[in-house]
This record gives sequence, structure tokens and C-alpha cells, in this order.
Amino acid sequence: MELFFREEGKKGANVVIVHGLYGSSDNWLTVGKKLGVNHHVYLIDQRNHGHSPKSDIHTYEAMKEDLAGFFEKHKLDKAVVIGHSMGGKTAMAFAADYPEHIEKLVVVDIAPKDYLLLGENSQFYQHQHILQTLAEVHENCDQFKSRDDIATFLNIKLDGKELVNFLLKSMYRDKETKQFKCRINIEALNNSLDEIIGGVNERYFSDRIPIMNYPVLFIKGEKSGYIQEEDFSLIRKIFPEAEFKTIPDAGHWLHAEQPARFMETLERFI
Repeated sequence: MELFFREEGKKGANVVIVHGLYGSSDNWLTVGKKLGVNHHVYLIDQRNHGHSPKSDIHTYEAMKEDLAGFFEKHKLDKAVVIGHSMGGKTAMAFAADYPEHIEKLVVVDIAPKDYLLLGENSQFYQHQHILQTLAEVHENCDQFKSRDDIATFLNIKLDGKELVNFLLKSMYRDKETKQFKCRINIEALNNSLDEIIGGVNERYFSDRIPIMNYPVLFIKGEKSGYIQEEDFSLIRKIFPEAEFKTIPDAGHWLHAEQPARFMETLERFI
């Protein structure tokens, strides 16, 4: 699949940024522009997100191969690969299977584990609710006359204005029908939610560990529950030389919540 991408900077080492679930390259433009001062930055839209093509298939195997195809098309020998959340799992899978393309790997607020094993505490149910809510917006698109109408609906259904504002970035008004649509492939993501939440786990790396081909940094948001203290030992089992950094007063979207601290951590590692 040929992915949509944005490009910042033309000099220095290559940097490829892979966004997370519901996101797009647009969400990382601020980071991309700052890194673009000294690097050649590519910000991709993963399949079923942003301006990239839609597909019924949404697996890490497919997303990994999408990224491999992107490297081949743009003749990228090596790059610093940065992945957030779902994009972090894509980045880990790609780095494991294509280590020759990895200069450094940065994994932002996600662990290489099966989150479905958390049961009722799994993020699965939160994301299921989000996707069901987005499906309601899609099915009743003719009832929304403005983005404010959609925001009001989402705020009633979902917890947190930050989440609502983040999801609104994927809403756009179709030029022909004049109705609002969502750039996210809601049906495909909902059908693949088990894979998104559970995939790229310890079992995935079992025949590759220990991985020491390239430097690895895991960046965690202090207020986020995606990387727990007990996950550090699992991460070190897979990546024995991994570094860990925690961004204070930040949740899962740490690059947006604490941009200065995040950029300082990122640039120091790169």
C-alpha cells in the first residue's frame, strides 16, 4: 500500500514518524517541523488513517509491510524510526524484521505486550466505546450541521475534551455531499481491535530476542497507564539495552501535553 506522507527538512539523518490509533501525520507536524531543522523527516499516515488508502485488513503484519514499502519507494537506507502507541507497535515490528533499516528506535508510550491479558482493565473496552461512538456519528452524519455539533455529541458520549478535540481532527466536510465524514476507517479498526490491542507482544519477538542491533528508547507519560513498572522487565528481556524516560505531568499523548519536555528527550537521544 502506498502511504500518504508529509515531509520536513532536507538535510541530516532520516527520521520516520509513525502515528498512533485515530491519529495521522498532521498530529505530529509540530514535532516534525522541529526535527526538520537538522533532519530529513517523513511523517506517514498509516493505512485506514488520514489520507492513506483504506483497507479491510488492519494488522501489524500489513502495517509493517506498508512501512517496508515506504522505505523502498523513498530509497531510505537507514532512519531513526519513532512510533507512538499503535505506531510504536508497528515500529517495533518493522525494526525486528528489517533491522538493517534502523538507525535508532523510539517507542512512545506503548509496551510490547498483549494488553488483552489485562481483562477488564484492558484498553480494549475504551477503544471499543470510542469506535462505536464514531460509528454513530458516521451513521447520523446528516444530523450534524457543524463541527461544534459533532463536538457536543462526542463530549456527551466520551470522557475528556482532549480526546474529543483529537478525534475531531479526523472529521471533514465532504465537498460533494456537504456532510461530515471521518478519515478513519471505523469498521476496519473495530473489526481488528483484538489485533490492535493484543498484537506485537512477547510471543511476536520470541525467535528474535535479545534484540541489540540498534539503540532503543522507550518514552512513557507519567500519568499514562500504557507502560507500567512491571513492563520494564519484559521490555529489557526483548531489548536488553533499552533506555527509559518518563515525561512528568503527561498522559498518553505526551508529545502534545508536554511538547518542550518531549522534544528535549527526543532530540537528546537522536
